[in-house]
Amino acid sequence: MQTYAHIHAGRLYEKIVEQIEERIVSGKLKIGEQLPAERELAVQFGVSRTAVREAVKTLRQKGLVEIAPGRGTFIADQTSSGVRHSLGLMMKITAEDGYQNLVEVREILEPEIAARAASHATAEHLASMRQAITTMDAALDDADAYIEADLDFHLALAHATQNDLVPTLLDPIVHLLRENRKRIFNRTGAPQRGQVYHKRILRAIEQRDPETARKQMRAHLAQVRRDSNRQ
Repeated sequence: MQTYAHIHAGRLYEKIVEQIEERIVSGKLKIGEQLPAERELAVQFGVSRTAVREAVKTLRQKGLVEIAPGRGTFIADQTSSGVRHSLGLMMKITAEDGYQNLVEVREILEPEIAARAASHATAEHLASMRQAITTMDAALDDADAYIEADLDFHLALAHATQNDLVPTLLDPIVHLLRENRKRIFNRTGAPQRGQVYHKRILRAIEQRDPETARKQMRAHLAQVRRDSNRQ
C-alpha cells in the first residue's frame, strides 16, 4: 500500500501533486492502480480534504488520473495524456481553426459513441451516467462541479462502448474544450438545456435504442454549438 509524507508548508495541493507525480514517473504507481479515498489521502498527507480534492482535480487536468464515479480515482494510461498534449500543441499552433477542428471531431465521434453505448452499456456504466446527471442537477449554479460531472457523463459513455481506444481518443478532446465549457455554462439557461439532452441520451441508452441515442447526442452537440456562438 502506498503511503505519503506529511506536508507542512507551501501550497498544499501542489505538494500533493508533486508526490503523486513522482510516484507515477518512478513506476511506483502503475496504470490502473487506485488511489486511496479522499479521506485516507487527507490523513496520510496531513492536510484537509479540500487540499486533496484540489490536487486530484489538478492531476486529472494533467491527464495523470481518471475519476470513475462511484468507484474512485485511478492512475491514467499515459497514452491519453500524450494525445491530449499533442492536441493541445496543435490548438495553440492553429488557434481558432484548432478549436473548430476539435468541435467537429467531437460531433463526428460522440453520436456513434452514444449509439454503441446503447448496445454495450453495463449496469455499472449506467450507474456512472446516472450519478453524473444527479451531480449536474445539484450543480446548476456551480460551474466547476457541473463541468467535472459533464466530463464524467461523456467519458462514461465512451467507456460504455467497451472499446478501450474510444475513451483514449475522447478524453483529450473533451478536456481541451474545458475552457469553452466554462464560457457556455455562463450563458443563461445553458446548463439546464444541456441536462435535457443528457437525460434523453441516458433514457435512450437505458432502453437499448442506438438510433435515438445517436439522434439525441447530435441534437445535444448542436445545442452546445448554438450556446457557444451566442454573444
